[in-house]
Amino acid sequence: MNQSDAKARYNSGLLAAIGTYLIWGVVPLYWQLLKPASAPEILAHRVIWSVGLLLIIVYFRNLMVEVRSALNDKRKILLLFSASILISINWGVFIWAVNNGHVIETSLGYFINPLVSVALGVFILKEKLRSLQKVSVALTFIAVTFLTLTLGHPPYIALSLAFSFGFYGLVKKILNMNAISSLTLETLLLTPFFLAFLFYLNSKNQLSFVNYDLNHSFWLATAGVVTVVPLLLFGTAVVRIPLVVLGLVQALGPILQFLLGYFVFNEPMSLARWIGFLIVWLAVTVFSYDAVKTYRENKN
Repeated sequence: MNQSDAKARYNSGLLAAIGTYLIWGVVPLYWQLLKPASAPEILAHRVIWSVGLLLIIVYFRNLMVEVRSALNDKRKILLLFSASILISINWGVFIWAVNNGHVIETSLGYFINPLVSVALGVFILKEKLRSLQKVSVALTFIAVTFLTLTLGHPPYIALSLAFSFGFYGLVKKILNMNAISSLTLETLLLTPFFLAFLFYLNSKNQLSFVNYDLNHSFWLATAGVVTVVPLLLFGTAVVRIPLVVLGLVQALGPILQFLLGYFVFNEPMSLARWIGFLIVWLAVTVFSYDAVKTYRENKN
């Protein structure tokens, strides 16, 4: 690959990464559009509409062989089912939090998620921490402890999001499958349960998809697109730009979520929360500096 092609590949990957985290950063605005549907109903639509779109993508990308192979592997099915439970918890908590005035705390969860992932790598995969990584993890622990003591309770939403996505990433690392194939099977495993749930809501006349106007039904049906498009962009980015660059762009998502929560949804920020967030931001800064420093050293 010549220098011009490499630069074009890098630029397209960077744009894909920015697009991914821009969508994930502003997606709280989308979940707000789906009211008055409850968080469980929104989650059910997200899974069901996603699986249809994913199956089409799997077919046209010739990934059916990998999907069929995984279905015949008991170990992979167990891992996929674990991943499906974790991602449904993550999605469900996020949707509920956004539609109940906790957008700022969701941003906290995604700020600390990379640090939680590093900690899980140490405790479960026995990976070694570099000195600055130890500092960033310690600062995160201090921030969570401070918020717990000053607010009177742990930041449950942030921790739920960070740990569910952290463990999800861990399972996916062990699974070692193509991201699209894996997500297709994860949503496929969840589909029967969520279909049954929607039929139950309908039997109780509580299914907003049919109880409200076509506009509301349309927005619910687009949940699959909103889920799959950023994942496709992410898949493009991860193979075209260095992971350290992707990691730095990742901060764009929670930054936008924080700004939405504070300026658009007018969520309160007490002094204690500001201090807690400042400590977390310091941890993320140290973590990012270490990632860039290590990348440059290895490159040289």
